[in-house]
Amino acid sequence: MADPSSYRPKPGQIPDSPGVYRFRDEHRRVIYVGKAKSLRQRLANYFQDLAGLHPRTRTMVTTATSVEWTVVSTEVEALQLEYSWIKEYDPRFNVKYRDDKSYPYLAVTMNEEFPRVQVMRGHKKKGVRYFGPYGHAWAIRDTVDLLLRVFPVRTCSAGVFKNAARTGRPCLLGYIGKCSAPCVGRISPEDHGELAEEFCDFMAGRTGTYLRRLEKQMMEAAEEMEYERAARLRDDIEALKKAMEKNAVVLADATDADLIAVAEDELEAAVQIFHVRGGRVRGQRGWVTDKVEDVTTGALVEHALQQLYGEETGDAVPKEVLVPALPEPVEPVQEWLTGRRGANVSLRIPQRGDKKALMETVQRNAQQSLALHKTKRASDLTTRSRALEEIADALDLDSAPLRIECYDISHLQGDDVVASMVVFEDGLQRKSEYRRFQIKGFAGQDDVRSMHEVITRRFRRYLAEKERTGEWAEDSAEDVLTASGTTTASGPATASGVLTATGIPTASETHSETHGGADTAPDSDSDSDSGPVNGFKDEDGRPRKFAYPPQLVVVDGGQPQVAAAKRALDELGIDDIVVCGLAKRLEEVWLPEDDDPVVLPRSSEGLYLLQRVRDEAHRFAITYQRTKRAKRFRSSPLDDVPGLGETRKQALIKHFGSVKKLRSATIEQIQEVPGIGRKTAETIAVALAQAAPAAPAVNTATGEIMDDREDEASETTADASGEPVPAGAPDDRRGQER
Repeated sequence: MADPSSYRPKPGQIPDSPGVYRFRDEHRRVIYVGKAKSLRQRLANYFQDLAGLHPRTRTMVTTATSVEWTVVSTEVEALQLEYSWIKEYDPRFNVKYRDDKSYPYLAVTMNEEFPRVQVMRGHKKKGVRYFGPYGHAWAIRDTVDLLLRVFPVRTCSAGVFKNAARTGRPCLLGYIGKCSAPCVGRISPEDHGELAEEFCDFMAGRTGTYLRRLEKQMMEAAEEMEYERAARLRDDIEALKKAMEKNAVVLADATDADLIAVAEDELEAAVQIFHVRGGRVRGQRGWVTDKVEDVTTGALVEHALQQLYGEETGDAVPKEVLVPALPEPVEPVQEWLTGRRGANVSLRIPQRGDKKALMETVQRNAQQSLALHKTKRASDLTTRSRALEEIADALDLDSAPLRIECYDISHLQGDDVVASMVVFEDGLQRKSEYRRFQIKGFAGQDDVRSMHEVITRRFRRYLAEKERTGEWAEDSAEDVLTASGTTTASGPATASGVLTATGIPTASETHSETHGGADTAPDSDSDSDSGPVNGFKDEDGRPRKFAYPPQLVVVDGGQPQVAAAKRALDELGIDDIVVCGLAKRLEEVWLPEDDDPVVLPRSSEGLYLLQRVRDEAHRFAITYQRTKRAKRFRSSPLDDVPGLGETRKQALIKHFGSVKKLRSATIEQIQEVPGIGRKTAETIAVALAQAAPAAPAVNTATGEIMDDREDEASETTADASGEPVPAGAPDDRRGQER
């Protein structure tokens, strides 16, 4: 625990200007980001008597070991920079609203030739119109199913669409009248686009026009005695009315507004948001957060506004935002919202009438959400705390292991040997800290040597980071606080010593979260890890890959793997990290230099947590190994030809039919392929001549050599799971995969 007085800025060092400040811990991780109208007055509040601080604020300032700041020109710029840094650094002590799920939206892909209606989650895409969010995906599908009677817009995927176009037969929806079947040319792109626009207009709340038009058409059909057509129109009207009933009118004046309510206690706060469009509730969402410092309701509202609209522009920001309390001061926030929308935004507290009544409904939802969250979290926190305490007792640790790292080795019969590192903090996955390794020190299958190499590489980098940041910490207080009082042309010196003309840091000063190096590629092939895998960069722009040490290292295996990991740590001189292994056969926990394992009860929460950690490391490793294997099976000798792109490779294979026939072709014959000149043809011929051809295929039943095999270098098949398998590979190869 650090003493705040050890890094307190000297009097007069902190400028009396708007700005953003960051607290860092001993490992140089940003643990808190804040903004202030006056940096001097705001930071002074953190360095008062500890007894006068909020308990969580006291924890923050004693966890931190340094503070730095950046001066900006206005409070709006401070708000923008604070939001950017919170997104970048994910500070543990900042207010972060935990969204318990990714809310589904009804999306219309207006950026396609034939717009498609579908359910979407995650980040919003340009050119796509969104409606929602909805509480459940089935609610969207029910609404869409009703509306397709009137607006038969395409809902099929690209694959289904292309297959229907190829065969000339539409899908079932095309036959029953719930799709206009643009795949087979029943409707032009222009008409289908207009149909999608009408669908969007109806979803946006402009419903009266279409109902009146359908009613008029129904009456005309009845007068002309076209009773079947009139009956269909009647059913269409009922479908539209039923869809409208799902979103009852709450504001009679067709208001577009977002209503935000907050329910809080001393430790946590819940936020509920109702999205009202055209006077109807079109979506609802909610978050819960820890109150890591003594923040007001207005401050909680401000953080909610940042999360809601930080990535939004245009109409996604409504004309009116109704809140239970206004941020202090309110002008910068209102100006920021206006800038996001591109038009004036009203931020206010409802005082009377329908809007105040609706706000009370939102408030009740927030209170129920907080109560439900506390009920669930009490059980979850108790279970995780018990699991960590059981692990600490079983392994004789001084304290509960708040950070656990687990390592696993994966390969297929000694090929494509890789390793994984997964991280659990406070008993929960920390996917932004996951890492992957390729075994480089040797070839072949040796799990013990592989484990030794991975542990060595990981903690060698930790020591390098520790040494580098340790040298930084030994500098003078003036350098640490970067507030020597010197000024640049644009203003006072900042944490990095440079400011732009407006006071906002340049691109070289604020870094996005990313991986760096071959060892740390993100697991983009796994659905559960979809999205960016983050890793902070330090002040110099270098990725901070392994700067934060664990209290416990778990390896997937028994005594040999544990001994290898312990030996790697001993060779590096690290003696404050505990190592254990979890063997799969009997789920035994092995410690270094112990002849007998530690056996945890099968009902132990500690054992269950270790199993989760081990299984996650195995999943992460085997996903990476399968990705590498699939890439290798799809490789071709043409991949090694310098300057030969994918288009020309495809042209060569299309012209000759296979790599084998291309290998036997002359330079003149290769030149006949469009885009291939003399020099490129010579390079291809040399590369193929140097590449050893694969062994010929053999019919195992007759012993016959299959000389006319078309493509030795890249022919693959697929097994039942969809994994690529080399031609001739044994059927039991999955039994050899680890």
